[in-house]
Amino acid sequence: MAVNLQKGQKISLEKEAGGALSRVTMGLGWDVAKSKGFFGFGGGKSESIDLDASVVMFDESNNPVDVVWFRQLKSRDGSIVHTGDNRTGAGDGDDEQIIVDLRTVPASVKSLVFTVNSFTGQNFSTVENAFCRIFDTTNGKEIARYDLSVQGSHTAQIMAKLYRHNGEWKMHAIGENGSGRTFDDLMPLIVSHL
Repeated sequence: MAVNLQKGQKISLEKEAGGALSRVTMGLGWDVAKSKGFFGFGGGKSESIDLDASVVMFDESNNPVDVVWFRQLKSRDGSIVHTGDNRTGAGDGDDEQIIVDLRTVPASVKSLVFTVNSFTGQNFSTVENAFCRIFDTTNGKEIARYDLSVQGSHTAQIMAKLYRHNGEWKMHAIGENGSGRTFDDLMPLIVSHL
């Protein structure tokens, strides 16, 4: 049974998974909020929303060393792969995924910070059922899930951080709202969570 994380909560991935992990996937999913019609009737789906998942890799000194996002789908060392950009949020389940091979993430990398940005600039009041989840890529078992559906005027969010602590990988559900079309706009906010 996956852990439903609360903002600020930290967990041990291996403990929650019930053993050693080699590869995990961070999945991001969302739906377009239904628009309200006249007096609340006749509403339907509004236009599509392009949310983008990214991950920034940081070293021990909290310096960014690489980033994986829709313009660079693979880390330079090959340990992290983005499965591609979904520009609508249509369909069930994960809309975007980032796969992390924990065994090959360079030892110099201390933390991986996952973000979501509205590239088209719509704010989160137009999004519903948004979540991020992490699962064991090998067997598909969901380890943890975090609800991102705090609707509001923000256009971005720092979802979560995976980090090394005493030789194991842990996860911190951050859930910090921000503004910006890409991860780069969030960097000052991200650094405060390292």
